Amino acid sequence: MVVHDSRDTIDPRKGVLLEPFHHQVGGHMSMLKYNEHTVCKPLVSQEQRFYESLPMEMKRFTPQYKGVVSVFLRKDSRGRHVLIASPQAESLTSFDMGTESSLSIWGKLKWEKASCGEGSLTSWKKLKKMTINESCPGNALLRAEVHFQTEVSCYMEDSTRTSSERISYNPWGLQCHKEQLTRMSSECHENKLHRFLLLENVASQFKYPCILDLKMGTRQHGDDATEEKKARHMKKCAQSTSSSLGVRICGMQVYQADKGHFLCKDKYYGRKLSADGFRQALYHFFHNGKHLQKDLVEPILLQLRALKSVIEGQSSYRFYSSSLLIVYDGQEQVDHKVTSDHQGCILKNGCTAPHIVNSFPKVDVRMIDFAHTTYKGLRDNQTTYDGPDQGYIFGLDNLIQILQNIQAGE
Repeated sequence: MVVHDSRDTIDPRKGVLLEPFHHQVGGHMSMLKYNEHTVCKPLVSQEQRFYESLPMEMKRFTPQYKGVVSVFLRKDSRGRHVLIASPQAESLTSFDMGTESSLSIWGKLKWEKASCGEGSLTSWKKLKKMTINESCPGNALLRAEVHFQTEVSCYMEDSTRTSSERISYNPWGLQCHKEQLTRMSSECHENKLHRFLLLENVASQFKYPCILDLKMGTRQHGDDATEEKKARHMKKCAQSTSSSLGVRICGMQVYQADKGHFLCKDKYYGRKLSADGFRQALYHFFHNGKHLQKDLVEPILLQLRALKSVIEGQSSYRFYSSSLLIVYDGQEQVDHKVTSDHQGCILKNGCTAPHIVNSFPKVDVRMIDFAHTTYKGLRDNQTTYDGPDQGYIFGLDNLIQILQNIQAGE
């Protein structure tokens, strides 16, 4: 059964044209925009079971689970493939196939600006072919035709929009989206039913969402991994900060207030970082091109400490290959201050008291990606573990310490 956001009204006679999610910074499967407050992703049964049995104390640190929706691959009037989500599969005949195709969005995008290194302008580097060795439902290898270079940041625009309607797109998410359409169109017939998870869009509350995607823990392979995949993931961990710090960067976008665009980094950038490089990257995550935003660190630390307390209480859970999102708004904030008495709150006894205005800037910390998460009772004949996920806690401890050092000016 599909659960809809109460603020959204879906005409049951029509399907929903899925669009690329503008702010996907990591992962290998495409995140798609269902509506303003909801995204969807291909369903993995283990992840669905996790969301449906989620401990209450963890819900504040995960996206709201909104149910499952059917998704179909179709061609529009121009012969381009589109993905359509439909609460009722039989209602697809009434969908207007002349609507703008999500694949055409990719085609209309163009590079407007690209910055590299210290922010100097540069052209988009030459693309090269690569293979992303990650498992997808029904597909062992996902062939990627292009690799967006790790040092490239971008501001991509739909050329059909006016200047007031321009939208920035993260290149990694667009690459995932294009590859998913290509894979599905080559391997699946149009009548094939796909199931997608509906999840809260945690970036929807921010005007310019600055997002850090962190792969948590010292182990990334699931219990069901083949020996080849297990060895591959162990090598990635050993050669990155996953081993030394229990955390590595899988993607990042930071709004540069001085230039008016996002600086984007992908997972290949994160894999190459040393421990010192990781610390520098976190410093840059809080720098908007004008100054270091230290006021963001304390509210994030508060949430990370609360999350650590929750994880420590989850016996048997192992969050293999899951990520942690840290999000804040790149829109510059007014100074946080205490108002004077005459602007204060009126108490019941008639006295006034200072009123705290924006005591902390808005930030968000969420766990995502649970396709390989395991816990006692998930299924029969599974490997079970005792106690909390120490690899995840190790990563949180190091992350907290690094943020404390940034806060202290070290």
